[in-house]
Amino acid sequence: MAESVNAAGDGLKVAQEAVDKLYDFRDHYFERNDLSRAINKTDDVMKEMGRTLSLLNGMQDKVQNKAMYLMLQGKTLNILPKYDSGAYDALSKAVKLDPKLVEAWNQLGECYWKNKDIDSAKNCFTGALNHSRNKVSLRNLSMVLRQIGSDPSEKIKCIQESVDIAKEAVQMDLKDGTSWFILGNAYLSLFFAAGQSAQILMQCLKAYTQAERDSVANCNPDLHFNRSIAYKYQEEYQLALIGFTRASALDPTWSEPKDKLKELVDYLAKVTDLVNHKGKLKSKRLQGLIKSLHEKDLGPYGGGSYTSPKGDTIKLNYMQLNQLAIGLNTETVVMGKVVCSVTIDEAVPFTFAMVDSQGTCFAVTVYNIAQGYGVIIGDTVAIPEPFAQLNQVEKGEKNFKFYSLRVETPLVMVVNGKKLGIEKQAPSLLTVSAKSE
Repeated sequence: MAESVNAAGDGLKVAQEAVDKLYDFRDHYFERNDLSRAINKTDDVMKEMGRTLSLLNGMQDKVQNKAMYLMLQGKTLNILPKYDSGAYDALSKAVKLDPKLVEAWNQLGECYWKNKDIDSAKNCFTGALNHSRNKVSLRNLSMVLRQIGSDPSEKIKCIQESVDIAKEAVQMDLKDGTSWFILGNAYLSLFFAAGQSAQILMQCLKAYTQAERDSVANCNPDLHFNRSIAYKYQEEYQLALIGFTRASALDPTWSEPKDKLKELVDYLAKVTDLVNHKGKLKSKRLQGLIKSLHEKDLGPYGGGSYTSPKGDTIKLNYMQLNQLAIGLNTETVVMGKVVCSVTIDEAVPFTFAMVDSQGTCFAVTVYNIAQGYGVIIGDTVAIPEPFAQLNQVEKGEKNFKFYSLRVETPLVMVVNGKKLGIEKQAPSLLTVSAKSE
């Protein structure tokens, strides 16, 4: 009798070790293989999966705990990013045989997630947490919560909850890069959904930095892709290009990093060209626009000071674009004529170029602007306390260089002598990649 029990226990141990070895093969693939083999990773993982399934099939009678056996079988089939009906069938049977088997619930939840059944996925992770607080259920629930919400206020509430739950997962294992990665994603979603706080974006990037220290998370293309989205929003264009390139190298079959990389390179090329050539306006029209600039177009920003909505008096000195320092220019206002807008597929940011009375041309990027609104050639735009940047970016043999002003909200701008109304503002929307969460 004792020998039978030991044999059953050994069988389960061997099966568990085989599945653990399979996941180790996938998660540490690039520690054992050159990046040039990225295109082969899925096929190599599938071959290992086949070998593991063969081993499990030969051990079916040696594992007495049928719930564990089915869980291991389902987990093996669940290793690839795509939904697998065989994994779903095995895991569904496993939780019926043992409703307290947390790992089976987590794996089943991932099956539902891959099949885009968000509600069922949430039920699985919540059910698992009722049996045991564990980092896998917590971070998966954080991921699911960001997909829930029928209106903006409910969505923000769910995203905030996803941040809190991801923090709990991190606290359970501070060295787990996947938990840090999902916390970064939660912060990134919160940043775009709830007011675009610079502090939240900083927390997001810190979480991604922590994730990168883990070799498993560092080889996740989603990490580099999502962080590049954040860098692009920060207008850290060089870092964004590096991240999109890394994401594409880690998964050559994933087209989105390549698309985003091309979009960003095209955008930088277009802005550089239009700024350097002042919107490509004919000389006579350009000179006419420059001569038509008048300080009266500063509107409420004229006269050396401005009264804020809180009633504070703020000094504003009218300056030319070439007098600006890099960074925030307090107690300063600049003004120029719009010479072009930059058409891109994405609505954020709205980008245009303007020239001042000395003919200096800067790009202007405006965030949180309502869809369908912008400025047109010939408009006079005044910007208080402008944030100036020198953008110098390299990609292969291409070099991009231009000066720009970053405007967080259109509400601070004065256009043709008038402040813009609240109807001109809208929050930015962002899709966080969940390809391999």
